[in-house]
Amino acid sequence: MTVPTTSRRTALTLAAGAAFALTPAPAAFPAARHTGPTTLPRFAYAGCYTTPERNGHGKGIAVFRVDAPGRWHQIDVTDTLPNPSFLALDHTQSYLYAVHGDLDQVSAFAIDHRTGRLTPVGTQLSQGTNPVHLTPTPDNRRILVANYATGTLAVLPRATDGRLRPADQVIELTGTPGPHRTQQIGPHPHHIPLAPDQRHVLVPDKGTDRIHHFTYDTAAGRLTPATPATTTVRSGAGPRHIAYHPHLPRAYVADELNSQVTTYTYDRTTGALTPRAWLPTLPSTYTGDNTAAGIQLTPDARFLFVSNRGHDSVAAYRVRDDGTLHTPRWTPTGGRQPRFFTLDPAGDTLYAANQASDTIVAFHITPEGRLEPVGRTVSTGSPVCVVFSTRSRLP
Repeated sequence: MTVPTTSRRTALTLAAGAAFALTPAPAAFPAARHTGPTTLPRFAYAGCYTTPERNGHGKGIAVFRVDAPGRWHQIDVTDTLPNPSFLALDHTQSYLYAVHGDLDQVSAFAIDHRTGRLTPVGTQLSQGTNPVHLTPTPDNRRILVANYATGTLAVLPRATDGRLRPADQVIELTGTPGPHRTQQIGPHPHHIPLAPDQRHVLVPDKGTDRIHHFTYDTAAGRLTPATPATTTVRSGAGPRHIAYHPHLPRAYVADELNSQVTTYTYDRTTGALTPRAWLPTLPSTYTGDNTAAGIQLTPDARFLFVSNRGHDSVAAYRVRDDGTLHTPRWTPTGGRQPRFFTLDPAGDTLYAANQASDTIVAFHITPEGRLEPVGRTVSTGSPVCVVFSTRSRLP
């Protein structure tokens, strides 16, 4: 879950501009063709850690008006239960949902489209401890939740007013723990997104070195184990998050514990994964402790990014025409422990949430796939998730 507190940090304090050695670049990257939304985000919502056990400095969900990349004006901080650590909008962007790290709750909030402010509309049990990820189903009628500590998945129905009802399905994952004595003591699902086909749900399980396969039946509102039921990954890899190529049958998994990204062939009919290749998320010169964290493709699928906690960088991979990856470049995130990063809706600005530095740092993604600091830093306590609203109407 977190970078070990006894991290063996190297004494390589490098000057700005040469903070990390970069792998020699391949020949010029092709120009990016952004195919994502062109509407600029109107509001940003930042989740955080709040408790001393997490060294949390946050106060709740921070609400920002977005005036330009990295130029955010804080409007409000919505008080919540402790550790609103992952956020998701419903498909209408009328409601925001938060899981609460180390607890067993999911909170719902109504969004004021004019001001961006949040109004709590209730909480619901997540049916497990330490929920870490949630996602709305394609029909917007349910929320899927992954509970890290207890190794459970839950399906929570949504009411028409955005409130969550008690779970109508709970799945207890099974599997043999991996070799890491403290990070792999049982099933630890960390991500529960839907595949682009909106039918398959592949759940990386950091604790058992597996990826669990399910299909989602929209009519029944239930998850069903698929065939095959799992993909077994390298021992001790600790698969954390998955990203899907929007056009090719490829999926990419950030393996947290051994700091690598694995490329898979994804069978769109069965949901099965077949490994093709893996690459490190770290340069070969780095000898300190590290855990890989977030993973995301640009909307045009030309570049894949993975964040590193310990090396405190984002690894940028150019995606080949067949969906495999080139050797990465690395960019420092301008802070410590980038547990989370995201792209703005247009796909041309990356925001790194530096949990231990209380900052969100903006980077412009160049047509060559480089990350260039925008020169603006957002200050907010222990940020660990950011989502954008594009529907909101400014006064």
